[in-house]
Amino acid sequence: MEQTKVALVVGARGVIGTNLVEHLESLPDWRVIGLSRRGGTDSVRVRHVAVDLLDPDDTAAKLAGLTDVTHVFYVAYQDRPTWAELVAPNLAMLVNVVDAIEPVARGLRHVSLMQGYKVYGAHLGPFKTPAREDDPPHLPPEFNVDQQRFLESRAAEAGWEWSALRPSVVGGAALGNPMNLAVGIAVYASISKALGVPLRFPGKPGAYDSLLEMTDAGLLAKATVWAATAPAAANQAFNITNGDLFRWNELWPKLAGWFDLEVAPPLQMSLATVMADKEPLWKELQAAHGLVGTPYADVSSWPFADFVFGWDYDFFADGSKARRAGFHEYVDTEAMFFGIFETLRRERIIP
Repeated sequence: MEQTKVALVVGARGVIGTNLVEHLESLPDWRVIGLSRRGGTDSVRVRHVAVDLLDPDDTAAKLAGLTDVTHVFYVAYQDRPTWAELVAPNLAMLVNVVDAIEPVARGLRHVSLMQGYKVYGAHLGPFKTPAREDDPPHLPPEFNVDQQRFLESRAAEAGWEWSALRPSVVGGAALGNPMNLAVGIAVYASISKALGVPLRFPGKPGAYDSLLEMTDAGLLAKATVWAATAPAAANQAFNITNGDLFRWNELWPKLAGWFDLEVAPPLQMSLATVMADKEPLWKELQAAHGLVGTPYADVSSWPFADFVFGWDYDFFADGSKARRAGFHEYVDTEAMFFGIFETLRRERIIP
């Protein structure tokens, strides 16, 4: 049997990190250490460590004893108001982790970096589709690019390998995350139903008809571990997608149907604005349906939902490089949404 591998998951409490920890925990030859600001509840094979990654001294102190780490999975992210302001903290956190773990974990083999389509300029406006891993970079600032360049340089010096994963919008059921579209849709639908109004698509008119894709969090976890362990994937970046494409104009009525809601013609509106006063109603729903007391802020990803629903241009990448290298998993996006909604209902997060 292969020697046990020890994963350090940096950003273990987000929608990506939560699923990655769960996947690693299910594999027989891994032990897991999760880093996050809040820490977490330990289990037999998972230990959580609370750390301020922006503080190099705290990071060094908390990681000093993690001498048996073999693989670092970096999925942490700090939000900032502007693209330029994102660079310094997000690069610093990665540098602090590598600076802290590299001297003590002598058996370090691999550092995995979670990226996204910002590498392709997808957040700036219409971009070349399908995006491919070897597309030329765009004008900075872009922290994803700076992080990858740091890893490439450091890996060449130190002798370990790296990989970069580039998912589309990630779908998962983890709460308290600023970029969770599926949970946002579920809460938007639940509130629409409580108010007796149809589920209207709230984005830009062109966004309803654009072509896009998503990435299931569980699929992404499998791909991340694959890229960190498969020799054919070493020192490369990979687009990771569900494998299908959709338009909201076809999917939206199906999502509404899951909640027994009618749809009406799209109406552009900012969810950050129209949902700002809905916390009292949310608490009423929790009381009426016996839901767990999830804070409204933990299920409200309204700015991110507005961002995604504002893409009035095609948004997809070529995922064939990962398949050619040996990763062949795929997920039906419609089924992914329904599965997330069912999880939220089963766990009494939504009515």
